[in-house]
Amino acid sequence: MTIKLVQSDDHCLIDHLNLYTAYFNTRMLNNDDHADTCSRLSFKTLQNWQLSNRLYHLLPIEAENRNFVRQVNNVVFSPCPPTPFNHPPKLVAASKNVIQHLLDLNYEDVIQSKHFVDFAAGHVLPTGSIPVSHRYGGHQFGYWAGQLGDGRAVMLGEYTNSQGIRWELQLKGSGKTPYSRNGDGRAVLRSSIREYLVSEAMHYLGIATTRAASIVMSDEPVWRDQFYDGHPTTEKAAIVLRLAPSWFRFGSIEILHYNQELQLLQKLVDVIINFHYPHLSNDNQKYIKFYAQVVNATAYLIAQWQSVGFTHGVCNTDNFSILSLTIDYGPFGFLDKYNDNFIPNTSDDEGRYRYRLQPDVAQFNLNKLRIALSSLINELEGQNILSNYEKIYRRFYLQLMRRKLGFKGKHPSDAKLIAQFLKMMKYQNADFTMTFRELSEIHIKNISVYGQDFQKDKQLWSLPKVMKDKEWPIWIKNYIARLNINNLTSYDDRDRQIQMQDVNPRYILRNYMAQIAIDKANNGDFSEVINIQNVLLNPFLKQETAEALGYASPPPYWSSKLRVSCSS
Repeated sequence: MTIKLVQSDDHCLIDHLNLYTAYFNTRMLNNDDHADTCSRLSFKTLQNWQLSNRLYHLLPIEAENRNFVRQVNNVVFSPCPPTPFNHPPKLVAASKNVIQHLLDLNYEDVIQSKHFVDFAAGHVLPTGSIPVSHRYGGHQFGYWAGQLGDGRAVMLGEYTNSQGIRWELQLKGSGKTPYSRNGDGRAVLRSSIREYLVSEAMHYLGIATTRAASIVMSDEPVWRDQFYDGHPTTEKAAIVLRLAPSWFRFGSIEILHYNQELQLLQKLVDVIINFHYPHLSNDNQKYIKFYAQVVNATAYLIAQWQSVGFTHGVCNTDNFSILSLTIDYGPFGFLDKYNDNFIPNTSDDEGRYRYRLQPDVAQFNLNKLRIALSSLINELEGQNILSNYEKIYRRFYLQLMRRKLGFKGKHPSDAKLIAQFLKMMKYQNADFTMTFRELSEIHIKNISVYGQDFQKDKQLWSLPKVMKDKEWPIWIKNYIARLNINNLTSYDDRDRQIQMQDVNPRYILRNYMAQIAIDKANNGDFSEVINIQNVLLNPFLKQETAEALGYASPPPYWSSKLRVSCSS
């Protein structure tokens, strides 16, 4: 599977996905199933594996070496070594794909190596590492929050692998930094397992994301008031080794704009362009074209989120990547029953970041980025670029949803058919993921207009709910017409089924699955983390193990009572 660039006459739809495409087309090349590729890999050992720091030579690092909370000015990074655990770290899980294909290390050696565990826990630093924390700001829940920064994360350096792809490595949960504010700089096992699993899950869904190489834990107690209700408890500490082509976010630029550090702002944007949009480096309109590409790529990312029912939970500007990657997973959630008002984050009292509002919030954030770039781009040009966002997002969204329903090409009736299908799903409390998937797994000629034949099929548990809707007979008739089927008896449905199964996952990281893994891990059993990780490597392929574990079955009754918050 490769990502195709959207073709359009619209001047805003420029080649903004070039970087995007190169990044994600490694997904299939790097899949662990490609044994012939694996056999040609030449692995390094941790002893001869090292990081570089080209980025740090181009952008200023604070001169202050002491690690204490403070306001920082006129720099992009602050020196900050990770703080070792007080108890020995233990490896919970590691991603074979990341370890071998992104970091050029032998997975079997790594998972048995105490040296790797110490590295992933921040107890030892790789050769060439200069640990720093990044300074940024952000709009949180709609309001400028001032200086934020990496409050629990330390960037170790960058690694360019054997494929020539550059990755920035970061430890999340590695102790206090100058940006920790009132926090302890640690992350708990609960939130770390969720971030580790969803990072890899999103990658294999084909969605732009940061990656997770490993998760380590310690019995070191960490106090957390998980639901901010005055009942703190102790939890176990953990660290995720994360990777991204860049950790810069909208807030990286915003902090420099609001502090009027405009020379540094221009330098930072030049570095971002030179590293990640090199085709713009010598363009005399590079800044406005850079902004246009961020607008387009962000619109595509949000359309992808909506197409799989993913809700981020905390869409602040400091959590929006300048490369339009999904970053900083916290109180996220995938839709179970289709509810466009779904709010995964119990801390989001007003529902600002609910599922259906994510496209609007992204536009709000892009406007804040436009304002932050105002010293580099013309105001009217920036507004014109942003004014196309809704149209661009809608185009991407319809493109993805057409594929989910097995449509080829486009038709004026598509938007209405998609909306009606979702409306029936909502009214009948049908599962978002499995309704699409089940529609892909049955032959269209066998679907009764009233769905009676399938309401007794125990293997189908979500689509039959939709078939009970009073609008179903009209919808299925229009759906068949849209598929351009003249004779159902002789129609070969395999193409539609294959197309739909390629884009409609059978398995997603549901909150209840993550919770089972967390509960077991807190008791020293990491098997469910491994099970989920292995299943989500191939979310579109029906798997015997996953079926036996119930990952495609109706979520248990207690799953609707689960609560997640910003506490991590």
